[in-house]
Amino acid sequence: MMVAAGMLSTLVPGAARASDHLDTPTVIADPAADIADLFAWMSPDGHRLNLAMTVVAHQFSDRLQYVFHVDSGARFGETTATTDIVCQFDVANTAECWAGDADHVRGDASKPVGLEGSNRRFKVFAGLRDDPFFNNVRGTRAALNVAAAALQGGATVDAAGCPQFDEATSQGFFDKLRHTEGGPAKNFLVGWKVASLVVSVDLDVVDTGGRLLAVWGGIYKP
Repeated sequence: MMVAAGMLSTLVPGAARASDHLDTPTVIADPAADIADLFAWMSPDGHRLNLAMTVVAHQFSDRLQYVFHVDSGARFGETTATTDIVCQFDVANTAECWAGDADHVRGDASKPVGLEGSNRRFKVFAGLRDDPFFNNVRGTRAALNVAAAALQGGATVDAAGCPQFDEATSQGFFDKLRHTEGGPAKNFLVGWKVASLVVSVDLDVVDTGGRLLAVWGGIYKP
């Protein structure tokens, strides 16, 4: 049973992020099952894929599995293979992770250097960290209010249902995003700690279907 998921797509060697908010009551009731953010990026040398999943709770659950799904293909939108990187934890927060069939690791993954797999194909870190996502909550709400007012004022909508804002409205929208109540933008997540699962894996472990990758994450009840 999948209890939470965050999704994103990335074209190697780019980077991508996904943010997930306002989950269902089932997930909100268990912070250890609530994905906050998902990140994916390539190492500078292009040899490894780096993945990070943050969870609202301050510790991972011993009743859940945390999974990065990496789909790969030769053409955009047509993935043909999937590699799952699966991690689970016991009551002492000892991590056990698998990088598909290529590697396995078990132990204390909370040290900053990470824990390396027995075949040295991937490394894992799992521990409490400051949330890395910059979230200007009030600025975002103010920007959405600008868009809502424009729609109520008669802004046109195209055949796909997308609003067509004039230049002044668009500039007003982006100005609100860049500020908090008229001042510099504030990050309302400063000091907020999240359980963070970070993986660095050899690219050839996850690109078996091609060099175009799609990454998504899920938390499951085994």
